[in-house]
Amino acid sequence: MIEVLVADDQAAVRAGLVLILGAAPDVRVAGEAADGAEAVAMARELRPDVVLMDVRMPRLDGIAATREIAGFTDVLVLTTFDMDEYVFGALRAGAAGFLLKDVDADRLVEAVRTVAAGDGIIAPQVTRRLIGAFAGRPASPAEPPGLADLTPREREVFACLGEGLSNGQIADRLRMAETTTKTHVSRILGKLGLASRVQAAILAQETALPGISGAAPSREIP
Repeated sequence: MIEVLVADDQAAVRAGLVLILGAAPDVRVAGEAADGAEAVAMARELRPDVVLMDVRMPRLDGIAATREIAGFTDVLVLTTFDMDEYVFGALRAGAAGFLLKDVDADRLVEAVRTVAAGDGIIAPQVTRRLIGAFAGRPASPAEPPGLADLTPREREVFACLGEGLSNGQIADRLRMAETTTKTHVSRILGKLGLASRVQAAILAQETALPGISGAAPSREIP
């Protein structure tokens, strides 16, 4: 079962999300939080697989809450607003995904499964904006701290992250088991001091090194 914590300050929205997630046979809602501070406390206590996080909440907003918990659980940000400050803020904070609240029920559940499996996911309309942002920005010629510590295999995986490939796609390309891919991704995040694979994908996009390049920071929902 995938354990999910739902964090949203609107009771009606929380109820709707709980209803959608509860209908999935492999998902269980472990708890509900009405603000960011409560989400952080409950995430630390319950250790869910995924936190479904709203952005605009009282006491502590969703971006600050994500920054607090992204190191030990995956956060999928779900918001009504697709403003750049929220998108980039959430991804910099370590969110594993960013979706808009107009996503349909089936795609929301699939996104939760995707994040729980260790992949990142971003709403298509947001992905297009991110691609546009990277297209107009020159890559940095300097190696980021920790990159020199990656093994040759880890650098290959890092490059694949920059192309927006999922764990399964990376495993197919590099001819290795998906569990091995997950291990490599985890080690890459640790060596680079990152909280999510989306952050790694963005860093790969920004790094001007042979074999380290890509076209999108994360895969879209089909």
